[in-house]
Amino acid sequence: MASTASPYGLKAVNELGGLPYSGSTRQFLIDPAGYAVNIFNGSIVALNTSGYLNIVTTNGDASTPFPAGTIGVFVGCSYVNAQGQVIYAQYYPAGTTGVVTAYVIDDDRAVFQVQSVGTVAQAALGANVYLNAVQSTSTGSTTTGNSNSAIVIGSSAAATTGFALRVVGFVDMQGFSTVGDAYTDVLVKFNPVAHSYSNPLGI
Repeated sequence: MASTASPYGLKAVNELGGLPYSGSTRQFLIDPAGYAVNIFNGSIVALNTSGYLNIVTTNGDASTPFPAGTIGVFVGCSYVNAQGQVIYAQYYPAGTTGVVTAYVIDDDRAVFQVQSVGTVAQAALGANVYLNAVQSTSTGSTTTGNSNSAIVIGSSAAATTGFALRVVGFVDMQGFSTVGDAYTDVLVKFNPVAHSYSNPLGI
């Protein structure tokens, strides 16, 4: 519940405009030599200059924006283990080698549910926000496979164009979250500057 800090990363809800999220993803590769960072379900990810997927390691505020290759939210991966079995995993275990296929929600108009680290008032609708902390190999659970990233409403949120995410709604659900709860659950989308498909800057 939103009276308790229980962040879960970004979870797709629908499309901007209200169409339901259909579950569509795009496949990307993680470095077959072994990327040394866990990537959790609900983590924001980017393509590096070698064409492989990495976790985003900036928080998306004006001073540390997301990289130009940011393409969306990681929701799992598949790879072949040492016994030759195909594994479908909730998260990417750091150092996994071989062909690893990542599944990413890369729609730049997708709307995601995410928890805030503090209370969010009605006046924050339309505000620009960013991640509360930098994502890393430990910003998630290797038991559940889920991210524990959350967002924060900065003091200059409404006016700062460099912030990565925009609040487009609230998770107003009785017994789960309402506007103004201690850890308000909100709906966000990527701002154009923060997503590779809407940002004219190449990788």
